Amino acid sequence: MEEWRRCSIGSFGLVVTGATPRTGDEESWGQGIPFITPSEIDYSLREPTPGRRLSLQGQKNMAGKVIPANSVLFVCIGFSTGKVSFVRESVITNQQVNSVIPDPVTVDPLFVYYLLRFYAPCIRRTASGSTTPIVNKAQFQEFEVVVPGRGDQQAIAEVLGVLDDKIALNEQLREASLSLASAHYEAVSTGGEPKLIGDLALLFDGPHATPKKTETGPWFLSISSLKNGYLDLAESAHLSEEDFPRWTRRVQPEAGDVLFSYETRLGDAALMPPGVRGGLGRRMALLRSKSKSVSGALLLHAYLCPAFQEEIKRRTVHGATVDRLPLKEMPGWRIPLPAEGERERLSERLEALHATVTQTANENRTLADLRDTLLPQLLSGKLRVRDAVRAVEEVV
Repeated sequence: MEEWRRCSIGSFGLVVTGATPRTGDEESWGQGIPFITPSEIDYSLREPTPGRRLSLQGQKNMAGKVIPANSVLFVCIGFSTGKVSFVRESVITNQQVNSVIPDPVTVDPLFVYYLLRFYAPCIRRTASGSTTPIVNKAQFQEFEVVVPGRGDQQAIAEVLGVLDDKIALNEQLREASLSLASAHYEAVSTGGEPKLIGDLALLFDGPHATPKKTETGPWFLSISSLKNGYLDLAESAHLSEEDFPRWTRRVQPEAGDVLFSYETRLGDAALMPPGVRGGLGRRMALLRSKSKSVSGALLLHAYLCPAFQEEIKRRTVHGATVDRLPLKEMPGWRIPLPAEGERERLSERLEALHATVTQTANENRTLADLRDTLLPQLLSGKLRVRDAVRAVEEVV
């Protein structure tokens, strides 16, 4: 390998701290350049998932904050400090994000992403503030890292990039499968008669507290893991084997259960996949179908369909601090279902599509585990790139 050298993050290129349009400035928002905040940056994905976008006027107002493609975003404020993302299009970020615009002559841009991902825990430990962690721009720019020569940078980025490319493709397949499932449901749900939830399913809610979290063990499922039909375990924590019986005393989720949030994130739900052992987190509940004629996948898409989402909005209890669903009343709500003769055939289609969702999720966990194993070894010089290539070839 080429000789490694010590340098500062600021030596890679320009560092820009983001900003947010003024409160009430509605003209700044539109369908233009993506506006990225920490919530659009996922620990498990290389690239952000854009939410809101700015208008052309908004982009003009913040022209000095435009981050070009092939830059790296690093969250420097708040409890998401240490999240890292790589952008392939121009974006603008809020003030919680410092962006590195790499000089491609000096450093490989994609390598910077993996380097900052590797050093993220160390950078986070430099944060000041007892209530809100902050790594200011000066601290971030001056933080020292060790990097190999340009050729090795590119080789490391390429081998890790193969894994993240495959993860991204699986994400697209998952989204396509979920969209197709929703389309199938909408196509055949008209003409059916709404049924009482209590006649179709059992309702359970989770614990009203949070256990001590652990690095490994059964999953403690979080409402943040609910992603419009998909359970993203990267957003959940673990609890110990010793605590598991206590936190599943009310119910232990089973494959095919419909998990949903009854406080905040109202309307979101996901199907419990097979092979996952875990318990419900706070503010989570589940529906468990009473019969084979109404599969969990069918019940999930009935929950997510526009008609029932409107029912959720109508029955939401608006509290002083959070909005919530009155769980005791929910068995008496009506939920739309297709005609009885259509349910079995539709259930088969939906189950097949959700099997694809589960398969891609399992594959992505394997890929992410390998990436996160190789990353520290490559970035510390303990593993040669050619050995990493062989490991990657075995799974891709």
